[in-house]
Formats: sequence, C-alpha cells, structure tokens
Amino acid sequence: MDEQSLSFRLLVILFPIFGIVAAGYFYGRKHKPEMAVANRLNMDIFIPALVFAAMAGKSFDLAAYAPLALGGFLVLATCGLLAWPIARLFGIEPKTLVPPMLFNNSGNIGLPLAVLAWGEAALPAAVILFMVENTLHFSFGARLLDPTTRILTLWRIPVVFAAIAGLAVALIKIPIWTPLVIAIKMLGDVSVPLLLFSLGVRMTDVSFSEWKVAVGSAVLRPVAGMLIAAGVIQLIGLQGRDAAMLFVFGALPPAVLNFLFAERYKQEPQRVASIVLIGNLAALLFLPLALAYVL
Repeated sequence: MDEQSLSFRLLVILFPIFGIVAAGYFYGRKHKPEMAVANRLNMDIFIPALVFAAMAGKSFDLAAYAPLALGGFLVLATCGLLAWPIARLFGIEPKTLVPPMLFNNSGNIGLPLAVLAWGEAALPAAVILFMVENTLHFSFGARLLDPTTRILTLWRIPVVFAAIAGLAVALIKIPIWTPLVIAIKMLGDVSVPLLLFSLGVRMTDVSFSEWKVAVGSAVLRPVAGMLIAAGVIQLIGLQGRDAAMLFVFGALPPAVLNFLFAERYKQEPQRVASIVLIGNLAALLFLPLALAYVL
C-alpha cells in the first residue's frame, strides 16, 4: 500500500470518529448541554444492548477470543504496574496517575475505530477488549479508589450483566426472536455516536492547569501501551487481525470514565480531567501512527 493510499485510508477510518467528537465539542461550547442523563442512558441501555448483540451473535466463539482477552489484560495490567513507580518518582499520587494509565478508551474510541478499520466482523473482538477493560475498571479500578467496594456485586452493572447474558445465549445457543434481535441491535447502534458526541462535549472542560503531568502522560500512555502490546503479541503468539487490534488497543488514550471515578471518589478530579482530556486530544497523533503500523 503506497503512502497516498494509506493516508486516505487513515482519513476514512479516523474522520468519522473525530468528526463526531468535534461536533460534540462545538455544540457543547455553544449550548453547554447537560449530558448526565444521556450518559446514564448510554451506560444503562445502549452500550449493554451493543454488547449483548455482539456477544450473542451466532459467529461468537468464546474460546477463539481467549488469547485476545488475555493479551488485553496483560497490556492493561503492565501499563498500570509501570505507572505506579513513575507516579512515586515524580511525586504524583499513584491513585491519580495509575487509573488513566491503566484504563483506556476502549469504548468511546476503541469500538468505532475497530469497526471502521476492520469492518463489522471485528466488533465481537472489540467488545471482548472493551469488556476486559470495563470489568477491570469497575472491579479493581473502583477497589483502588475505594477499598470498601464489593466485587461480588459486579454482575449488577448493566454492561457486565449484558456480557454475561450474551455469552450464555451464544454458548447455549438459545434462539432469540428475530424482531427482538433487531430491536436490541437498533438500541446498540445508538451507543457509539452518543459516546463520541459525549466525549466531544466533555472536552469543553479541558484544563491546562496541570499541563506538565497531562502532556507527559498523554505521551507515555500510548507509547508504553504500543511497546507493551508488541511484546505481548510476541509472548502469546497473536497473529493477523487480533494482533493488529491489540497493538491499536495499546495506543488508545485514557478512558473518560477515569474522570467520573475520580470525581465520585474525590481523587484530584481536576488533575485527572486534564490527564484524560489532553490524552484524548493526543490520540489525534498516536492513533494514526498505530494504524499506519498495522495496516
């Protein structure tokens, strides 16, 4: 593939993502919408519908995605372990830096990016990586910020419950009425554009008050993630599309959910917001590099 063709493909893949984010940003600047209700609907209904529809599909094979799930876990865990001594070295509270380094934006950006780069057939694999990250975030991430969090209630979270239900349907091969499947898929189709639009609105609150930490982590997170992903790919022998997806997974910026957790648990939310939002802006540079490497 020549440079012109590659550049055009990267543009085709990334423009819809950052175009919708930009629409959310400019709308947010002008109208200051309250996105709490929309985000709650997305987390409680639309994203669970997307996850269920992807995992309950006839083509879903749990065993086939086990190496990719393991790879995703190893990439995230290693990034988190790397962040801990770095935080200590630079005098940053580890509970502030570790979550944004550990938990990446596998929902807002990861899901649409996978579909645009590799087609609808890649959605189940992208959902597996999303579920690995999301399950870790709602279990270990919550426990890190609040030691009283009960891990046994994790299944009550709509996204996790939808994943369990989708797996059960796929593995037991439970038939589902076709109109119901269509309705669930239509609900799921709402989630990705709303995720991206909400991310754009959230970026209107970007703060440069902590620019040194934010810029440093915005570079460190994707660079470390890609290097670690490359090592994990060799370690577990991933090949083809799964290897490419894991490499791009390593380049993803911090999850927006990190800010929501920091705000909830009063863990320096303004500093975390800067790390998250500047990290997502830096994705404009690092995601094209990651895609150019694997495509």
